[in-house]
Amino acid sequence: MVQLTLPKGSQPKKGKTWPKPEGATKTREFKIYRYDPESGEGPRWDHYTVDTGDCGPMLLDALIWIKNRVDPTLTFRRSCREGVCGSCAMNIGGRNTIACTKGMDEFSGTITIAPLPHQPVVKDLVPDLTDFYAQHAYVQPYLQTETPAPEKEWKQSEEDRTKLDGLYECILCACCSTACPSYWWNGDKYLGPAALLQAYRWIEDSRDEMTGDRLDDLNDPFKLYRCHTIMNCAQVCPKGLNPAEAIAGIKRHLAEREV
Repeated sequence: MVQLTLPKGSQPKKGKTWPKPEGATKTREFKIYRYDPESGEGPRWDHYTVDTGDCGPMLLDALIWIKNRVDPTLTFRRSCREGVCGSCAMNIGGRNTIACTKGMDEFSGTITIAPLPHQPVVKDLVPDLTDFYAQHAYVQPYLQTETPAPEKEWKQSEEDRTKLDGLYECILCACCSTACPSYWWNGDKYLGPAALLQAYRWIEDSRDEMTGDRLDDLNDPFKLYRCHTIMNCAQVCPKGLNPAEAIAGIKRHLAEREV
């Protein structure tokens, strides 16, 4: 399990305990990380009681219920509610995941919710993912060719298309990268599991003609080789992908070129 690790000097204090909803027959207790850097106050844990008979079954439903019925200042990201956009990624019960596809019934006792670990906090459950998105852009995750474009489309065999399964489905939730100890300590240099998964997706694409340049750029002791196959990335991916396997594939391509 990927345990929540907060920045140094920011261990939350006990915060406010909000009153229980009146008339509720079925409830769940929540312990939620609260922090607004602009306030000048340190982080805290606020405690809430959710009327589960008045909201949907998912963790995101509970957060929306709290914001609508109890505390409108609670801040978090969300969009699709279908496990597609990755917006509601957070650390729930000590494990990175997305709140919209995680059911309350998957947890026992008080449910602890915090932002993705080892990232600056914008507010409450919203991490600053500026560097994460910049690393994704760095690997140039799009088709690059030198030959003239065909009249209709770049064709690909079924066999070559199958090689991309498990690579293109990433939703950029950042669960994998923020669960990686190597990324925690070298996030300014190590590209991280999510970006490297996308890099490998285009290295494996039979239509892309810049494979050599892509590999040359990744052949670096920090960009690529900070991965130590800890496998946290594969354990927490809400889409069931395996970034560690993709990283191993990049290393294999580089090793084959040197033989």
